[in-house]
Amino acid sequence: MAVADENTDPPDEIRNDDVGQDVRLELYRLQVEIRDCGKRAHDLFLQNLVKGTCHLSIGQEAIAAGMAVAMQAGDKSFCTYRGHAHTLARGVPMEGVLGELMGRDIGLMRGKGGSMHLTSVQHGVMGSYAIIGAHLPIACGAAWRAQYLGDDDVSVCFFGDGTTNIGAFHEALNFAAVWKLPVVFVCENNHYMEYTPIGDVTAVEAPAADRASAYGLERVCIDGNDADVVFRTARDAFQKARKGGGPSLIECVTYRHCGHSRADPATYRPEGELEAWLERDPIKLYRARLAEFGIDDDAIVAIEAESSRKVDAATEACKASPPAPDALLSADVYADGDWSWRN
Repeated sequence: MAVADENTDPPDEIRNDDVGQDVRLELYRLQVEIRDCGKRAHDLFLQNLVKGTCHLSIGQEAIAAGMAVAMQAGDKSFCTYRGHAHTLARGVPMEGVLGELMGRDIGLMRGKGGSMHLTSVQHGVMGSYAIIGAHLPIACGAAWRAQYLGDDDVSVCFFGDGTTNIGAFHEALNFAAVWKLPVVFVCENNHYMEYTPIGDVTAVEAPAADRASAYGLERVCIDGNDADVVFRTARDAFQKARKGGGPSLIECVTYRHCGHSRADPATYRPEGELEAWLERDPIKLYRARLAEFGIDDDAIVAIEAESSRKVDAATEACKASPPAPDALLSADVYADGDWSWRN
């Protein structure tokens, strides 16, 4: 399995800075906060404070940060069960995410949705979907609505490499291309579809990008561990969608540092693979990028300290919050009333 080349000397498009210090600091802040929150979720799971399983995206933070910073208010995010990062990146407070994982009343859905169903319409997070590929046609529906009403929001649909072998992936891409919908499909290729290497079961090397031409789309395969590259690519795709240019399919090559879920020790990975990718840690790379562009170390340290403070405060708030009330179990189950009248 190939590891992206180490970025020893930034290419010309990075030296010719079109990102700017404010955006770059925001990209770093989001990556650090997402990482810290993910690590805290892992710790809480080990303390038996997170029930069920939990799918972390430690190592994939640059994708969520780069995409979110390029979005505008009103854009819609559609996530997978590995959606904590994308939810946080859209501005959802840590208390809402950690509280939901812990089944507490402070959670986004008051503890009823759990780890795999994070949703915050207020922040443009239109749900995390546990069924592989189920949200791609839904994202098309949201984009079709925007097109029909003349709105300028873009639907952004995140999914893993395994989704590219699901029928809904091909159906959604074809539908979006035919109707020129304002939707951006983002494949987070972390090389493993649960426990199976994607390359073992896929006919092409780049499972998403190498199929783009079948739907008349440009092949876009980028370094998903470089937040600047993700931001630039997203910015161009969103601009194209808003101008009526139709959908884009972006494959972001990345790597998850942990197993598929908290039940997975990831012993199937070849020896040395994880260590090689740790050298390409997106936060490590971006911290060095900030220094390269002359951003003061005090500003970097301040971001890291504030992130630690926020995750500690969120943790205590979630621990202090009561579990969701029993009455919530029967709420929002039926569209025409709760369960009681049916008995």
